[in-house]
Amino acid sequence: MKQLRTLGDGALHLLAVSLLLAAGPALAQQGQDLTFSGDGTFNTPHGGQGIQVAVYDVAAGEVVASDSGTVAGMEDPAFSFTFSGVLEEGRLYDVHYWIDSNFGKGSEGSCDPVDVDHQWRVALIDVDGPVEIEVSHNPDQQAPVCSSFE
Repeated sequence: MKQLRTLGDGALHLLAVSLLLAAGPALAQQGQDLTFSGDGTFNTPHGGQGIQVAVYDVAAGEVVASDSGTVAGMEDPAFSFTFSGVLEEGRLYDVHYWIDSNFGKGSEGSCDPVDVDHQWRVALIDVDGPVEIEVSHNPDQQAPVCSSFE
């Protein structure tokens, strides 16, 4: 009868510890979730209009995630987006978003200047866990963000 060679208890323990240590950095690098929503103050001025949202990595100068939808006519929240695992701890991000309002002019489906399509920027600092942000409609605090959606 042929005998099989097996690893001893010590070797098995060493193998298990090595695998756990190798998995540690991969688990530590998993990103944090971002939930971004707008309250009911968006309903009346923008209900039924398209909205686009981008998560912008400030240091890298690039969009790392984006999504689009429609502003609700009567529901609260008026919109909500979840970006799973997109935020890395210690990095700086902005949330850029615009609503395709086309006040008086503009092109349907394209990001037009601030006086035509409403646009905003929200800074995220000190990311150290999942982030939930709810914003209110405030036309006085707009910022041009169309370049994030080109």
